[in-house]
Amino acid sequence: MALHATAFCFSGVCTSSQASRSSLLSVFPASRRCTMKAAAFPSQYSPLFPRCKLQGRALPSDNGPLEKNESSLVVCFGEMLIDFVPTTSGLSLAEAPAFKKAPGGAPANVAVGISRLGGSSAFIGKVGEDEFGYMLADILKENNVNNDGMRFDPGARTALAFVTLRKDGEREFMFYRNPSADMLLQEDELDLELIRKAKIFHYGSISLITEPCKSAHITATRAAKDAGVILSYDPNLRLPLWPSAGSAREGILSIWDTADIIKISEEEISFLTQGEDPYDDNVVRKLYHPNLKLLLVTEGSEGCRYYTKDFSGRVKGLKVDAVDTTGAGDAFVAGILSQLASDVSLLQNEGKLRDALSFANACGALTVMERGAIPALPTREVVLNALLKSVA
Repeated sequence: MALHATAFCFSGVCTSSQASRSSLLSVFPASRRCTMKAAAFPSQYSPLFPRCKLQGRALPSDNGPLEKNESSLVVCFGEMLIDFVPTTSGLSLAEAPAFKKAPGGAPANVAVGISRLGGSSAFIGKVGEDEFGYMLADILKENNVNNDGMRFDPGARTALAFVTLRKDGEREFMFYRNPSADMLLQEDELDLELIRKAKIFHYGSISLITEPCKSAHITATRAAKDAGVILSYDPNLRLPLWPSAGSAREGILSIWDTADIIKISEEEISFLTQGEDPYDDNVVRKLYHPNLKLLLVTEGSEGCRYYTKDFSGRVKGLKVDAVDTTGAGDAFVAGILSQLASDVSLLQNEGKLRDALSFANACGALTVMERGAIPALPTREVVLNALLKSVA
């Protein structure tokens, strides 16, 4: 991976991109370089939760681990569901011999990703009062995600998504949600106190598709904005869920101007601009509204681009062999928001922002090396070790 800034600096851990292997290792003594695997999910779940709290240990530095406290809380709002991922890539859903069950849903992925990286996160959303719903609540708790804002619907099932993996690791989706519990979250079920405590409030666009969740989404966003919380938006376009392409475009753009931070993909730029070139900076700048603090464009394995009022640029990605790209964008978002929640000055400092985006790119790259979203999300130690190896 090409490193554009002179040094990486994450909560006191700094390594020079020009340093020798030996000097890099001197920054990470042996006791601090161990790779930690994400906590495995239990084989059976019960409605009684939480059973236990498993805490991933962030990589220590001279200033201690990434600070995990309420003042850096990231609250993620939206859907949480079960992804069924084929065990064999390159086959249609009908041809797949078996599927791996994996927890997912973009906002929930981000919440778990932030916690795995040593940050503080919470999830607000609705699942069915069923075995899958209780399983998802357990998984959040086991990953140290605050699930106080989670609600259970006795009359609707937890959403399911079957994911087809092409030979290149890219995905196609088939959703089962007619309606699913996530679509039925009501305004009066919102934990507004939790939202107002956040440093960052993160959300997507799927919760805008139908009522009553659409109104709950708008109410939650307004409460966060009024409390001075930073608003983070990843449209996460899923056309099959919208009535039409036109309604998807209108819905996604309906809340565009309220966000402080927006993350979009190349494909989403083409969609929102109705076919314009996503690699043309002038096209991207059309999506930059006056109050926006940061616009991020992800480019898969190539890395990302960033745009602020004062500067813009590109940060290259980490090259890996992709197995399943599910959750890669969410891991990227978790990576950047975990850094931003601890240091908002990233938005004004291009060097620090580039370092944080290198970290976020590595989060996304590592996630595609395993099937499923939440099971593949990396810990902070794993990310920093990958960055260490990339400059060796």
